Amino acid sequence: MAQFKPIPSGVYHLADVPVTKSEGREGRRFMEGTTSEFSYFEIHASTQFKGAAPRPSHAQTDIEELIYIKEGTMKFTMGTKSRVLGAGSIVLIPPYEDQALENIGNGQLTYYVLMFRSKKPMDMDRSAKAGGALMLNADSLKYVATEQGGGIRYFERPTAMLDNLEVHLTELKGKGPSHAAHTHLDTELILVLQGEIESTVNGKTFKASPGDLCLMNSNELHGIGNSQNAPCKYLVIKWR
Repeated sequence: MAQFKPIPSGVYHLADVPVTKSEGREGRRFMEGTTSEFSYFEIHASTQFKGAAPRPSHAQTDIEELIYIKEGTMKFTMGTKSRVLGAGSIVLIPPYEDQALENIGNGQLTYYVLMFRSKKPMDMDRSAKAGGALMLNADSLKYVATEQGGGIRYFERPTAMLDNLEVHLTELKGKGPSHAAHTHLDTELILVLQGEIESTVNGKTFKASPGDLCLMNSNELHGIGNSQNAPCKYLVIKWR
């Protein structure tokens, strides 16, 4: 069995990630290893080009997954339910759920996939009580304006692998921090969607552009801000 190492905090730039190509698609693996909560954690981005043949459906037995659609139109099937999902939509897939996806748009489909196995025993009953699988279309979600910009709250709830999983989107219209540097128990991941952000982790400063990922491990001092006087948007995923 492979021995995985802890994944360090910092910025993982899209341009630095090797590309793996196959018929009708390409992929980029950003990271693979462990965190405070996970005995296994992987993030990859996949692009399916128009007309790419869908792969056979499958299910994970001890892995939970979260998918964020960055661009394009996806038909996602989980069990007996199918839904058409556009850019900005999210899918949460508990273990044992049969799943398949297909690019049904007129252009390419790009999506980010988080795969994770907790160090604690997974709890399928906890997942079911919290709502089980999710397919959230971006069109059904409400944007809430703030003085700094605004945002979208996707969900915050327990899952099969986690005591709590939170996903939200933040928009900052002007240069400056989103909030003061702080620490928390949750590990936090940022996916940059628009503009350029500046991330500080334990005294080190990083800049990140669209497609880049920022990881802030549990209890590490960190902050996020807009590095330019133009709008930026980023997806926030927090877990414990």
